[in-house]
Amino acid sequence: MKIRDMTFKEGHEFKIRIKPQDDSNTFAINIGHDADNIAMHFNPRFDFGGDENTIVYNSKSGGDWGEEIRECNFPFQRGEECKFYINFNNEQFYIKLPDGSMINFPNRLGDVKYKHFDVSGDARIIGIKIK
Repeated sequence: MKIRDMTFKEGHEFKIRIKPQDDSNTFAINIGHDADNIAMHFNPRFDFGGDENTIVYNSKSGGDWGEEIRECNFPFQRGEECKFYINFNNEQFYIKLPDGSMINFPNRLGDVKYKHFDVSGDARIIGIKIK
């Protein structure tokens, strides 16, 4: 699923409800300007690429991926709907995970407005809301 020309600005809260498939290996959420300029790549991995129950964060600038950051707190379950929240400013993304814990990821592109959003992998979007 791709959404273009949405407005996600500093100070907004982005709420995502998603349901990983029963046999999900991974899914990813990208927020940025376009496919080559992604400010935040959020990639929960149940079992993918040598990672198990790990969230991988990254960014892409000019088509080049940055350095991956891994988080071992993994509050996702295959086949179970969950929701999480994303806020940001020009320095950081703040992600509130389904278990209520918070993760920060640097806003490497440093912008205060993004218009590109996509979800890929083994999950279905139940709902999204920006307020």
